[in-house]
Amino acid sequence: MIDLRSDTVTQPTPEMRAAISEAPVGDDVYHDDPTVLALEAYVAALLDKDEAIYMPTGTMTNQAALRTHTSPGDIVLASEGAHIDSHELGAANAISGLTIHQLAGSDGTFTADQVRAATPAPPPLMPPQLFQPVTLVAAENTHNGAGGTIWPLEQITDVTTTAHELGLATHLDGARLWNAAAATGIAEAEHAAGFDTVSVCFSKGLGAPMGSALAGSTELIATARRVKQMLGGGFRQAGMMAAGALYAVQKHRARLVEDHDNAARLARGISEIPGLAFDGSGPVTNILYFRVETIPAYDFSTRCNDRGVALLALSADTIRAVTHLGVGQGDVDHALEVMSEVVA
Repeated sequence: MIDLRSDTVTQPTPEMRAAISEAPVGDDVYHDDPTVLALEAYVAALLDKDEAIYMPTGTMTNQAALRTHTSPGDIVLASEGAHIDSHELGAANAISGLTIHQLAGSDGTFTADQVRAATPAPPPLMPPQLFQPVTLVAAENTHNGAGGTIWPLEQITDVTTTAHELGLATHLDGARLWNAAAATGIAEAEHAAGFDTVSVCFSKGLGAPMGSALAGSTELIATARRVKQMLGGGFRQAGMMAAGALYAVQKHRARLVEDHDNAARLARGISEIPGLAFDGSGPVTNILYFRVETIPAYDFSTRCNDRGVALLALSADTIRAVTHLGVGQGDVDHALEVMSEVVA
């Protein structure tokens, strides 16, 4: 099976499995698992933050960050189609009592002017407590729903600077921040510089079995540790999984450009198949969306799956394909052959 549904389907490499099996472990709830501590220190240094905390999932790191930065009733500003709103099952509202206000933008970004416009300024003689407070700006880089798009560094700096000037906290959903760094050649720490907290994931393009980390100041991470425990994220001998994550972040970041090249190869092939249409000039990183014009996308994905190519149908005419550690050039070429046969 050539699985293009997501970069979350990756399998641990033999070397990663060896690192997992040999990992020294402790009890992470007591904060004494040596491999977890090593992973947290490595990620904090990589992102140029004081500390980091390892959690089971990216949804948990995002939601812990939201809870850490806000109070019930607050508004969070986020991009259109943001993962924290569209794909975390209403957790921000259910767990923290938040309203997420999406800022329009087709490429998964927004501007400092949009942040200013969405942040209420009570008029004279109006008590400020009558306005629902905006307290946090959350960005996503790369942006899943927009097709793995990358924030321009100048724009994201402008947004975070403006947010802080307005007294707002900032959070980065950097689940695929590694891809942004690989594609631009700009270090992860530079992309993350303006954010109070940053979430990064190890189980997508990097290929680890599980886990994400949240990085930030010592004070914020101390609060996040309490929230992690509240959310049921208290690991015990978590070092085994942390070893896979540490191996991944040390060994697999550089190879992400291969996934980007394979996504571009896939997009070129799709554009040449009658009945399939790729919107845009090409994928920015490893995620692409394309349309099926001849049959329902659900039928198309089922028929491809029956022929050994797994794709994710998102609507009646839209398919998502994601390249990753388990997909090579030959797999891409074979997938294109199958797609062409199915459409024909």
